Amino acid sequence: MNTGAPWPDAAQARVRVLEIQTKLHRWARGDADRRFDDLFNLVADPAFLVVAWTRVRNNRGSRSAGVDGRTAREIEQGGVEAFLDGLRAQLRARAFTPQSVRERTIPKPATTKKRRLGIPTVADRVVQASLKLVLEPIFEADFQPCSYGFRPRRRAQDAIEEVRFYAARSYEWVLEADIQACFDEIDHTALMDRVRRRVGDKRVLALVKAFLKAGILSEDQVSRDTHTGTPQGGILSPLLANIALSVLDDHVVEQWQNAGDATQRYRHRLRGGATWRLIRYSDDFVVLVSGSREHADALRGDIASLLAPMGLRLSEAKTGVTHIDKGFDFLGFRIKRDRQQGSDRHFIYTYPAKKALASIKRKVKSATTQGYNRSLASLLQHLSSVLRGWTQYFRHSSASATYGYLRHYTWWRVVHWLRHKHPKANWKTLRRRYLRPAGRTWAADEGVELFDPTTVAITRHRYRGAQIPTPWTEEPRTAASFPA
Repeated sequence: MNTGAPWPDAAQARVRVLEIQTKLHRWARGDADRRFDDLFNLVADPAFLVVAWTRVRNNRGSRSAGVDGRTAREIEQGGVEAFLDGLRAQLRARAFTPQSVRERTIPKPATTKKRRLGIPTVADRVVQASLKLVLEPIFEADFQPCSYGFRPRRRAQDAIEEVRFYAARSYEWVLEADIQACFDEIDHTALMDRVRRRVGDKRVLALVKAFLKAGILSEDQVSRDTHTGTPQGGILSPLLANIALSVLDDHVVEQWQNAGDATQRYRHRLRGGATWRLIRYSDDFVVLVSGSREHADALRGDIASLLAPMGLRLSEAKTGVTHIDKGFDFLGFRIKRDRQQGSDRHFIYTYPAKKALASIKRKVKSATTQGYNRSLASLLQHLSSVLRGWTQYFRHSSASATYGYLRHYTWWRVVHWLRHKHPKANWKTLRRRYLRPAGRTWAADEGVELFDPTTVAITRHRYRGAQIPTPWTEEPRTAASFPA
């Protein structure tokens, strides 16, 4: 595309980007050893920059400014095309340099610990988004089906259903694992070595490394270098983390394939051996073992040795072995083998975990212990948005009882709020004014009704395994089979 040519609109840009991504993905799948040597021109391509800008602008984080103090809205006021023109010119001239990430700390819910958040500049976010558009279809061709976090068309519910699938097929011992400060401790040299397996363009490699080394500006205005970890708060960070952690996925798949077919694995277990499956969502993962507890305990050391070259280590506090009959928490769900009501048969059930329920209760309580000068309609709108998102996430689990409890809890929190808002009004007055229709025990105001969690239908999420298509191909991956 010529430098003087007009910038494409968002729809045209999406079509062009999808076409190029489809080609990259097809080439990467067709040749597992192929290295891509001319990718930098795509990063600076107007269509890629337009799509990258659209994603950055539509993100809620666009309201936050980086170290340069500029937000996406301010850039819009000055002209998006002028901004992208300048950004493209810097990239093509090899003059673009990422700025330090502005760091902010926020408290972790229900703990005294704090979480560090990084806020890159808008320009850095756009370039990272463009880089991701180019690199993601290439590396998606290599990623294994057992990885679900921060990947297109893959969800936490897919990971949960894979756990259910194998737990119901004799994989009863569970190694719960969490990587200590994963995004902060990834070794840059080891990560770049894995990126180089697919990327031969030195300009792209230099750009990725520049983001890794961009540095951090802390809240007390002290700058510090970044010698490990992925870009804090960066759009590229989840993809780079998945590239680093694919060393674990690849090892698991290799071990599985070396064990032979389903009959050979069954005979191996009869002889006292074990087989195991990994289900990973970003840096949080579980290993399901068909064998004994000793086999599961031994895997802990094996996995730690696999992660060590990447500069990573397991969290001692969050890593342990349990049995499916005792249950464990994963991605906000409680997964446990329980007896079916009314029979002696046992099945694998998933429920909202206690921590997840405590989290939504904190949000409801926080909203109903302040803001007594706001209208009830405003409060109900806020509560409904929070409740709707939470219940939709857990709608594929055995959550009916939890939804009923949450309905009861939310209702009485709203009643508590109303009594504080109108301390002199009796219940009869409040009921006549705020309950709709008349006589119904449910809150409504100005046409806004409180969302009822019990109206969410509980449905079973279909286990898709390796049959999840990417955005660049609709046909399922051929490596899919679901052996025990």
